[in-house]
Amino acid sequence: MNVEVNGPRIMFRIPILDGIPVTETVVNMWIIMAAIVLACIWLTHGLKVKPTSKKQIVVETLVGMAVGFVESTMGKKFRHWTPYITALFSLSIISSLSSLVGMRPPTADLSVTLAWALLTFVLIQGMKFKTNGFLGYFKSFTEPVVFITPINIVGEIATPISMSFRHFGNIGAGMVITSLVYGALGALSSLVLGAIPNSFIASIPIFQLGLPAFLSIYFDLLTSFLQAYIFCMLTMVYVSNASEE
Repeated sequence: MNVEVNGPRIMFRIPILDGIPVTETVVNMWIIMAAIVLACIWLTHGLKVKPTSKKQIVVETLVGMAVGFVESTMGKKFRHWTPYITALFSLSIISSLSSLVGMRPPTADLSVTLAWALLTFVLIQGMKFKTNGFLGYFKSFTEPVVFITPINIVGEIATPISMSFRHFGNIGAGMVITSLVYGALGALSSLVLGAIPNSFIASIPIFQLGLPAFLSIYFDLLTSFLQAYIFCMLTMVYVSNASEE
């Protein structure tokens, strides 16, 4: 069995500053973002005040679900956060599910999930600063007692780290496990069927049929939806908590 699980390949280099590498993750993310933009343009084209098409009914249903998701978690006063949460969920779920069409999922790259987590971290700090003011923001790190200030700072910094590693770890581990199982089943097929001389059946990786599909249902579908949901839920909880004085 010869299975290699490497990081994202360098697709090409931009010929400036000694060549800026553009990895497979970046290219795949461009493709996914372009697909989302085109889907949004198509879904929102020709909308009317009174829905008359199935497409508009589907769009309004999805928007209602997104608004309800945000309001049920953060409250109605945070309804304006719906576009950000929806964009975050869409990018996460489609990036993770891109493995079903043979692409390397961008969420299997720590740089992607860490960038999302850092953006959320900035929004959290901005919300705290807006709610409590300059002095109140820094005073919050000294509560309930001053001597645990270092612990509060470490806990704040740990937020984006835990969010990014959780998402990346689950998607990346699923990709690795699926690759290992797929390679092991291919080796098993060669071992069992290799004894058949000059047979077409011996060239068929029969043991690779079936089980990888079931693994894909778990790692690609269930885990992708679960991690996107958890990431967005944590974002909403942290932001809403940051708005409390």
